[in-house]
Amino acid sequence: MALPNGDNGDETREVLAAQAHIWNHTFNFISTMSLKCAIQLGIPDIIHSRGRAMTLSDLVNPKVMIVFIVSCWIQYGGDDQPSPFATTHGGNGTIAKAIAEAFPQINCTVLYLAHVIEGSKNLSYVGGDMFKSVPSADAVLLKWILHDWGNEDCIKILKKCKEAIPSKENGGKVIIIDMVILDSQKGDDKSYKTQIYMDMLTMVVVSRKQKTEQEWAKLFFDAGYSDYNIIPILGLRCVIEVYP
Repeated sequence: MALPNGDNGDETREVLAAQAHIWNHTFNFISTMSLKCAIQLGIPDIIHSRGRAMTLSDLVNPKVMIVFIVSCWIQYGGDDQPSPFATTHGGNGTIAKAIAEAFPQINCTVLYLAHVIEGSKNLSYVGGDMFKSVPSADAVLLKWILHDWGNEDCIKILKKCKEAIPSKENGGKVIIIDMVILDSQKGDDKSYKTQIYMDMLTMVVVSRKQKTEQEWAKLFFDAGYSDYNIIPILGLRCVIEVYP
């Protein structure tokens, strides 16, 4: 799936490219900090003593290495009828407002923790907890949410979303806007590096990680979904459609 042709599509692509460029510059310091950590861990000395290039798996188990690097970095450093569309824990509902304005025929509901604010004609706000229940809807939107949670919590959230939507045959789906780590051999180098910077930042800030397609797929299937479709149209992030 591609962005629409014409000025709007071109402008959107330019904005997304600019966003990726800004993120790359914003988090570029992570590269230097990681290099500092590698030196403090004695990795250059290990490679020098072996007299040849070494892969990460040659040095140590990759997961252990990540723990070392991150540790080092921290050291320094309404009615009964379902709404056609629902977003979970949606902040002030910015994206839901945009959807409601663009598609006045769609009724939208924003679920957020005990934070109910005034809605509009086709936009309502509901206080609640996505770990307990999600408002019934034809589709549920999770924007920039799941990367903040561990796998077990992600599965709990996805299961609650699955309970809220109809079957795949009746149009039910969960729409996720989040990052999918590129294959380093397929994506462009700058985007891949920026995603890795975001991955490191997520590990430090919330002790979580960004996910590859394989990791996303495992979550979806573990939560009982039958299929998914990744649409790479949001720069460093993707739209992921998940079907019950």
